[in-house]
Amino acid sequence: MESSSILIVDDEELIRETLRLDLLDQGYAVDLAASGDEALGLLDKAYDLIITDLMMEGTDGLEVLRLAKDKRPDQAVFILTGHRELEAAVGALRLGADDYLTKPYDYDEMILRVSRCLADRKLRQTVRMYESLLSICSECKKIRDTEQDENGQTQWISIEQFLNKTTGSELSHGICPECYRKKMTELKDMIRRGTLFSSP
Repeated sequence: MESSSILIVDDEELIRETLRLDLLDQGYAVDLAASGDEALGLLDKAYDLIITDLMMEGTDGLEVLRLAKDKRPDQAVFILTGHRELEAAVGALRLGADDYLTKPYDYDEMILRVSRCLADRKLRQTVRMYESLLSICSECKKIRDTEQDENGQTQWISIEQFLNKTTGSELSHGICPECYRKKMTELKDMIRRGTLFSSP
């Protein structure tokens, strides 16, 4: 199974390397950035998690958070912060950060929070995938509407109604060559057996 990828952004080499080794020990794939500016050049790569220091010269952790979320709204981001910066860390949570860790961090707590964050992200992705699927009735072939009515209920509508509603397309009905051949075979068989015009 492919390991989760994590980007660590911190201007303190000791923190970067310690965190990198701890995460490698758990089997994660890890990239490093020594500054917020360096991290911006890596945001084109899709990471499962970005762990960024809050206070850095130049581009700080809040800016890394904002730009990462602009690029990928579902991007998971952890904030690293000192004990005196807890209020700013709480502010980062309001801006979309998934969690924060205070430095120096506790190893077991860090591993637990990282694994929980990655599991939450995977669950959100799975939910979105299922939400993007259209439910079609195997009997009548109606589609469950993607929008609720005024009573908060989800209705089942015909394929024609659904396509008209979602794309504005008007459909004309025809028959494909395969179905045409099948229907003609059925018709010839009924004529041969004399059941086509038989009385009820």
